[in-house]
Amino acid sequence: MSKLTGKVAVVTGASKGIGAAIAKSLAAEGAAVVVNYASSKSGADKTVSEITAAGGKAVAVGGDVSKTAEAQGIIDAAIKHYGHLDILVNNSGVYEFAPLEDITEDKFHKIFNINVLGLLLITQAAVKHLGEGASIINIGSGVSRITPANSAVYSGTKGAVDAITGVLARELGPRQIRVNSLNPGIVETEGSVSAGYIGSDFEKAFIAQTPLGRAGRPGDIASIAVFLASDDAGWLTGEQLLATGGQR
Repeated sequence: MSKLTGKVAVVTGASKGIGAAIAKSLAAEGAAVVVNYASSKSGADKTVSEITAAGGKAVAVGGDVSKTAEAQGIIDAAIKHYGHLDILVNNSGVYEFAPLEDITEDKFHKIFNINVLGLLLITQAAVKHLGEGASIINIGSGVSRITPANSAVYSGTKGAVDAITGVLARELGPRQIRVNSLNPGIVETEGSVSAGYIGSDFEKAFIAQTPLGRAGRPGDIASIAVFLASDDAGWLTGEQLLATGGQR
């Protein structure tokens, strides 16, 4: 039997990149997956098609996690389709790097609303349905430890994710719900390529500080998410797992 047979998972921001890889890996281990997207329905449909073609179960559900009603709607759809919920992967996020002088109110609120408020709102909706043995996985970032220049707002959101992870682990622990954060370093995704990070001096600087000598791949992160979602990680909660190829 696969590790997640009979489980139901919601993965936010799963139309591409790390989220899509996590959704596919959870499904490969037997979970039925709700593939959430904010804007790219075609990307989410592609993820679902790849899962179902491999014999898995998945459905695409749109919704902006930073809006209360839409976050609730994502969870409602999971219950409607599959009847229960066991795993929540909070992957939705945006990243923008900018020096201090370029920070604006609008940019601040955009990034915090999705990366922090969105995480809280969909978790709030999900915990009504999560029971003993459930797993919440918050996708943080290695930047909360590495604190690169020009990342004050983005690093601030991921520092908040680390703190919230610890708080929710304490709040939900008595209900036997585990909460952990998974914090990648630089990962080669559609987003990081289109943003110009891959192949740039920025990437080269990160790799120069990484003992394994390369950028991460979505599958590197997805396999850790499967572990955190499974009973193999049943004694882990409140942890921040750095998946950075050794970069500190």
